[in-house]
Amino acid sequence: MRNSIRFYLGDRLYDLPDCPPTLTVLDWLREQRGLTGTKEGCNEGDCGACTVMVVRREEGRLVWRALNACIQFVCMLDGAQLFTVEDLRAPDGTLHPVQQAMVEQHGSQCGFCTPGFVMSMVAHRKAPGAVADDGSIDDALAGNLCRCTGYAPIVRAMKQAMQAGADHFDAQAEAIADRLAALEAQADGRGVRLAGPAGRVTIPADSDALAETLLADPQATIVAGATDVGLWVTKGLRDLPHIVAIGRVPDLRTITQDAEGLRIGAAVTYQDARDSIAALLPDAGEIIRRIGSTQVRNAATVCGNIANGSPIGDGPPVFIAAGATLHLRRGAARRTLPLEDYFLSYGKQDRAPGEFVEAVTIPAPGPRTLFRAYKISKRFDQDISALLGAFALTLDADGVVTHARIAFGGMAAIPRRARGAEDALRGRPWNAAALAAARAALDADFAPISDMRASDWYRRTVAANLLTRLFAETAPGAHPPETRLAGRMEAADV
Repeated sequence: MRNSIRFYLGDRLYDLPDCPPTLTVLDWLREQRGLTGTKEGCNEGDCGACTVMVVRREEGRLVWRALNACIQFVCMLDGAQLFTVEDLRAPDGTLHPVQQAMVEQHGSQCGFCTPGFVMSMVAHRKAPGAVADDGSIDDALAGNLCRCTGYAPIVRAMKQAMQAGADHFDAQAEAIADRLAALEAQADGRGVRLAGPAGRVTIPADSDALAETLLADPQATIVAGATDVGLWVTKGLRDLPHIVAIGRVPDLRTITQDAEGLRIGAAVTYQDARDSIAALLPDAGEIIRRIGSTQVRNAATVCGNIANGSPIGDGPPVFIAAGATLHLRRGAARRTLPLEDYFLSYGKQDRAPGEFVEAVTIPAPGPRTLFRAYKISKRFDQDISALLGAFALTLDADGVVTHARIAFGGMAAIPRRARGAEDALRGRPWNAAALAAARAALDADFAPISDMRASDWYRRTVAANLLTRLFAETAPGAHPPETRLAGRMEAADV
């Protein structure tokens, strides 16, 4: 085991033998490095003022990611190169093309949010296949909030910057790759173990080492992307004496497809899994696009969204409707269970001390299966769902429903199937009478609460209306409305 965290900040190598487990990248930059260009806004991963870029070498290429520094722990930077707004000027002092565009297009008003916007814009330029259309720019900048409402000049600046040529990072790409390759060589497949006055950090070399670590300390906190755990620290002010960071465990970062379906490892982010999931479940791609922001999806993991057991997580109801299977491990023992059985009650999951989620498998829908998923929230972008409904109906050649799986998030204390509505549909032709029966049964399936996101009445009403929407889109002779994918109809959806 190594006994230090190693990463680059700009061109400088840092080797930290004493890294407090919950020290955030934001606090380290501002308080210990004096780099105040990275701003603290919300301190919970919503506003983007703290956006930084992290670059890693993956499968022989450099991958640039925009991340929220406020909910990323420093220990999670091991093996990476971190860039802040202070790193954007070229060595000769020339402004980065994004900075220059922001100046020329008057994209800054009070200026507080500007460094975060600039970092997101630079990262978007680095994304493979990045384009400058309005939709792509909206997606790239959805995680950055301007309180002066200066979005129009910022978008103009983004379009201008996308037309600019190479930047100094392109010229340094080979040097950056060499630095990161050297860090990998020094790591030599070993894990990291730190211990200090503030607590311990463990970065397992593989899932076997992770299993051993959790058997030895079942109370340790597993951190993959920290988009949830980070808030325990910044908002809940919790002390986490032992963090086990799994985000870079190689055998947990795999996506494989076989006869059973698409298997997604515990450390795979939503951003990395999105295309594979969308190819299997087209509506799921649109749901993932609305999970948090680019910065959040670059860190948040598919399995972490499951493991934390939130009743309003967007992934679980989609995967439950698809018939997903969860893979858990404790020591050398492994087991699988239907995903819906993992959630027992509010805050309680079927996971023993020392056990961890290893992967989730999503089966491919059958050739006659209709799959739809709908997210309902107050804001379109970057908002927690009031409820989310996911539907998988299999029809025979005569249009009779032979199989039904319906799951909701936000309707109960856990993500849960609507078994009464499912029973009301099976064996019936998919027609108006079946829809009416399912709507009536759905009302008895759930007893939702009223909270800040929606009332009991609203949730019941909208859940039933989502069934009607499903019928309008999939019943024989139906024509999908153009609003189904938020106005972005694709040819495949017609």
